Amino acid sequence: MGVPLLERDPNGLHITWGGHATVLIELEGARIVTDPVLRSRVIHLRRHAPDPGPDFVHGVDGILISHLHFDHLDLPTLKRYDRNTRIVVPAGAGPMIRRAGFGDVVEMLAGEETNIGGVRVLAVNAEHDGRRHPLGVEADALGFVVGSKRQIYFAGDTDLHPGLPEVTEQAGGLEIALLPIWGWGHKLGPGHMDPRGAAQAAAMLRPELTVPIHWGTYFPIGMKGIRGRLLEKPVVAFDRQMVEIAPELESRVLRPGETLSRPPAAASS
Repeated sequence: MGVPLLERDPNGLHITWGGHATVLIELEGARIVTDPVLRSRVIHLRRHAPDPGPDFVHGVDGILISHLHFDHLDLPTLKRYDRNTRIVVPAGAGPMIRRAGFGDVVEMLAGEETNIGGVRVLAVNAEHDGRRHPLGVEADALGFVVGSKRQIYFAGDTDLHPGLPEVTEQAGGLEIALLPIWGWGHKLGPGHMDPRGAAQAAAMLRPELTVPIHWGTYFPIGMKGIRGRLLEKPVVAFDRQMVEIAPELESRVLRPGETLSRPPAAASS
């Protein structure tokens, strides 16, 4: 798996995938988790990957919530965290998080900036219906760029859209792009990227490294016959599409709980 927490270079960059859209980003002295969903069951979905463990909860400086869907904002998981943890959410979602007991809540619109533990967080556009449900709170879906010297793009959920290249421009370049390549069922609805779409997004964004996320973790209960194939098929297809569409770009597949570590910026050339 990854390098144990106590053995990691604190000056380096560490990306640990927790499954689905949950990623632990360790950068510039801060520990930031995206869309934490760690339970074995969420509504009608059952988890088919191990819980990534306490590293995803303890000592976390902040949490990024891309949108309000149940597989991205899971309130029972959120309540595992210290109530003083900074939570960054789309504008309009703040009252829901404050009712859960969190006091340090930052609501953002695309183009706005905040910080977590002194690390810059830039909110960017996402093409996705971000409401909790059709009659729920109006809150646009967001992606985030984390870091100032080393930029990590977390796309959340989004479809391809013409503004994607602007993310790289706004960030001043991307070291790593965390791109969704599937969902949680046997088909995708609107507002999602499939493996080909994710490869096209990588070609538009031009990061140093692309890491596929949002695949192989949750699947509906009662579909056991087709589960195994569909949990693995998206990442195989993504690798194939990257070779076809963006062969000059590097990508790296992580398994839940696995860490990608890169050396300090001064040594990474």
